[in-house]
Amino acid sequence: MTGFDPKAELVRYLKAGREALLWKLDGLSEYDVRRPLTPTGTNLLGLVKHVASMEAGYFGVVFGRPFPEPLPWLAEDAELNADMWATADQSREWVVDFYHRTWAHSDATIDALELDAPGRVPWWPADRNEATLHRILVHVIAETDRHAGHADIVRELIDGEVGMVNGNENMPPADKAWWAEYRARLERVAAEA
Repeated sequence: MTGFDPKAELVRYLKAGREALLWKLDGLSEYDVRRPLTPTGTNLLGLVKHVASMEAGYFGVVFGRPFPEPLPWLAEDAELNADMWATADQSREWVVDFYHRTWAHSDATIDALELDAPGRVPWWPADRNEATLHRILVHVIAETDRHAGHADIVRELIDGEVGMVNGNENMPPADKAWWAEYRARLERVAAEA
C-alpha cells in the first residue's frame, strides 16, 4: 500500500466520529439536547461534554500535555456523573466550543507525537496503564463511536431523525409506513419467541 499513513487513517476515523456526534445536536431545541431519555439520564449534550472531557484527558495528561482548562466535573469531589450532563449555565454553544477546544488540543498532541510515543493513563490499573499514542487513538476512536451510537438512538427517540452523518443516512430507503410495519413485525416476532 504505497503512501498509506496509519496515523492519518486513525485521525480520519476520529474526526468522523467527532463530527457524527456533534451532528446529532443539529436542529434541536435547548430542551431536546439536554433531555434525559434513558433511565440512566443519557442525553445528547451530556454525551458531547463527556466525550470532550474524555478526549481532553487521554490526549492531555496521558502524554504530559494537560488540557489547559480546569474540568471541575472530573475533580475528585465532583458529583457522580457530572461529566454526563450540562448544567444550566453550560449552554449548547459552550459545550460545543469546549469540544472544539479539546479537538485542537488533542490534534496538537497527535501531530507532535509518533504513534509509538509512550504515555501513562493514571486512571487505568497500574499493571496495564502504560500506552502508546496508537493505543490511545484506537481507544478514543472506540469511545467516541460508542457514544455517537448512543447519540443516534437518543436522537431517534427525540424526533425520529436517523443517519450516520449529514447527507448519509446509511439506512434502507423506506417511508414511515414501511418502518412502522417493520417495527410491528419485529415486535410480533419478539412476542412469539
